Amino acid sequence: MRPAINVGLSVSRVGGAAQTKAMKKASGSIRIDLAQYREMAVFTQFSSDLDPATKEQLSYGEGLMELLKQPLCRPLSMPEQVITLVAATRKVFLGIEKKKIKPFQTGLLDYVKENYPDIPEELEREKALAAELADRIAAAAEEYKSRC
Repeated sequence: MRPAINVGLSVSRVGGAAQTKAMKKASGSIRIDLAQYREMAVFTQFSSDLDPATKEQLSYGEGLMELLKQPLCRPLSMPEQVITLVAATRKVFLGIEKKKIKPFQTGLLDYVKENYPDIPEELEREKALAAELADRIAAAAEEYKSRC
C-alpha cells in the first residue's frame, strides 16, 4: 500500500521554506547525492569489481546516510548542522570508517566550537553561508581530520 501523497516532495516543499539560507546552501546537493548513492548501491549490489570512482561515491553516500542520523534527545543546532553538511559535501568524511563517522562528527563540532567560536556565532547571527565562511569551515574540518 502506498500513501496518497508523495511524502518526499511534500516535506521538501515545506522544509525548504522553513530553512535558513545557510542551511539551504549547505544542503544544496545532498538530496541529489543521496539519490545517486541509492541508485548506485542497488546497481552495484551484486558486483564485486568496482572502479575507484564508484567506491568513492558509495563511501560518500554511506557517510551522508550516517551523518543524517541525529542523536536521541539531542538535536543538532542550525550552526552544527551547517558545519556538518559543509564538511560532508566537501568530502572531509571520506576515508573514515562508517562506525567512526558519528564520533568524528562530534569531535569536529567540539573542535570548531573550541578553536573557531566565530564560525558558529557568525552562522547564528547571519543565518547565511558565504563562500568565504564555507571555506573556513572546510579548512577547520580538514585541520581537525589531520589531527585525528
